[in-house]
Amino acid sequence: MGQCFGDYGAKVIFGVSGLKVHSKLILIKRKDKYIAHVGTGNFHEKTAKIYEDYSLLTADPSIASEVNKVFVLFENNLDRSMYKELFVSPFNTRRNFVNLINKEIVNAKAGHDSYIIIKLNNLIDTTLIKKLYDASNAGVKISLIVRGMCGLVPGIKKQSENIRVISIVGRFLEHSRVMVFSNKGDEKIFISSADWMARNLDKRIEVTAPIKDADNKKEILDFLNFQLKDNCKSRIIDELQKNKYYRDENEKFNSQEKTYKYYKQKLKD
Repeated sequence: MGQCFGDYGAKVIFGVSGLKVHSKLILIKRKDKYIAHVGTGNFHEKTAKIYEDYSLLTADPSIASEVNKVFVLFENNLDRSMYKELFVSPFNTRRNFVNLINKEIVNAKAGHDSYIIIKLNNLIDTTLIKKLYDASNAGVKISLIVRGMCGLVPGIKKQSENIRVISIVGRFLEHSRVMVFSNKGDEKIFISSADWMARNLDKRIEVTAPIKDADNKKEILDFLNFQLKDNCKSRIIDELQKNKYYRDENEKFNSQEKTYKYYKQKLKD
């Protein structure tokens, strides 16, 4: 562990050996407040042109102050702090996601319309997969968008009957991690740097942030609905691992093209 100053005055901090920093954070300190960024993708000018990711830029003091705590952690590895807004691996990310799934199980058993939508690069963590199976058996409707490795097997009777899994591979690399929990109609939405893998949950510094603003929540839900409607580039992950393209009788719907046009229109507006 050590620190040095670059030729241009940058302070470089080296953390604990073996604990990779995978979070995507920026903290701007002003006299009167913090401005924070939490993202799902790396800061890279080339991948920014071909990767699909989400970034939250916020002056919300409850979030920004906790981003500051993460930077304090980088400098002082003994100061892990407490987090109420952020999920920070390896401290509370796994526990918080388990709790959110458990709440949906309780809601479903109480007769509420309960659902979970999760978009990841990889889903192979056995504990969270089992919790999703438990949620399916309780009646929670689960939609998963997993581009890469997926250890969950959907469509199994008395195990995953209420789970649908798709994978989308197109012109742009699907790279964002997004989680939606119905929460009795008041959705809880998160973006994250972490896939659901043991290494991301237990052996890396990862940050998951809540999306609070109503317009931002709608934007993310619009995007996820585009993905779930895709009948061009979407493959159905099934028990037999045939992974056939999803096709229906509706007009062709390419989620990536639709998303591109959606944001192009937002820029015009």
